[in-house]
Amino acid sequence: MAEHPAYPVGLRLTGRRVVVLGGGEVAQRRLPALIAAGADITLVSPEVTPSVEAMVDAGELTWERRPYADGDLTDVWYALIATSDHDANTRASAEAERNRVWCVRSDDADEATAWTPATGHSEGVTVAVLTTDAKGRDPRHTAAIRDAVVEGLRDGTLVAPHHRTRTPGVALVGGGPGDPDLITVRGRRLLAAADVVIADHLGPRDLLAELPPNVEVIDAAKLPYGRFMAQEAINNALIEHAKQGKSVVRLKGGDPFVYGRGMEEVQALAEAGIACTVVPGISSSISVPGAAGIPVTHRGVAHEFTVVSGHIAPDDERSLVDWPSLARLTGTLVILMGVATIRKVAETLIAHGKSPDTPVALVQEGTTAAQRRVDATLATAGEAVLAHEVKPPAVIVIGEVVNVGPTPSA
Repeated sequence: MAEHPAYPVGLRLTGRRVVVLGGGEVAQRRLPALIAAGADITLVSPEVTPSVEAMVDAGELTWERRPYADGDLTDVWYALIATSDHDANTRASAEAERNRVWCVRSDDADEATAWTPATGHSEGVTVAVLTTDAKGRDPRHTAAIRDAVVEGLRDGTLVAPHHRTRTPGVALVGGGPGDPDLITVRGRRLLAAADVVIADHLGPRDLLAELPPNVEVIDAAKLPYGRFMAQEAINNALIEHAKQGKSVVRLKGGDPFVYGRGMEEVQALAEAGIACTVVPGISSSISVPGAAGIPVTHRGVAHEFTVVSGHIAPDDERSLVDWPSLARLTGTLVILMGVATIRKVAETLIAHGKSPDTPVALVQEGTTAAQRRVDATLATAGEAVLAHEVKPPAVIVIGEVVNVGPTPSA
């Protein structure tokens, strides 16, 4: 008899009895989706994995500690058969057939009455992929198709133009440290749906090239300031475009609330009565050292790290940083925007007790193709910036963690 394709359907299992036979890795992978569906789950197995036991302890399912027995699939809506006993699986699937229970069988899909698709989720959409040829089914191929579809939905490239989701208002999006792949999924999706993007020069520039030609891209550094200061001009631009009913993305480097003046923009929008969504980003204070092979914490070396802005020198009356206290810390010190002030910072730390031999790494253009790392000590950091022509943006790491990883190549 000719093989027919499976009929796709979505099961509504809320409050309905589901039985899972077996408590191994297959059950561990499948149970979260059944729990999320609200199913009344009974798991039958002599043993379970630690992760499955944690679900039991949380009250998410009932565990009967025994092997499968005839009658376990009575009054059941759906069954997952996944024990390591082939004979028990065969008897259970036969019971499911007699009781007209849809069942998935992990060890022999041809003997099952249902197949589990490769599934993924994006913004209220569930993607489920099944191959139509039972003999040629390849889980890896199916999963790859699923991943491609979900990624397209998440980054906005797969949504039809007339179904493009756009929400008037402003989204404050952290673009990450520079590599365009390091923006969050939500940030990329909002960019794809934007009418206007107001971008910082430290934001991931490659993302702007992916935008449709109808999107207005505004360089925040080139806004006409007039009688306004730079930040006020940016606030004004956000408000003006949002009031026109446009979907506006304010694209920032790193995280909006880590030296990004993001809260000033949120406050200005709130005063204007404009909705604002904040999308956190990966901060360069952690990601750039990591990309350069430097952990900001390491067992037995550093139990804490402190992030400091270096844009104001320690001897400047405007500085809010307690440099003497920082000099006494034994952990890692990460300095952002400190290229111009590193000599004065190093002198201050040494003056307050930090060893001149404390390792220092200066990582320029971190996570991008232009990334480079210059190693020094507190005593030589100022000279190293000049000798190696280190330019902003650069993240400066001070502490023993600099020497934890493999020796960096020249």
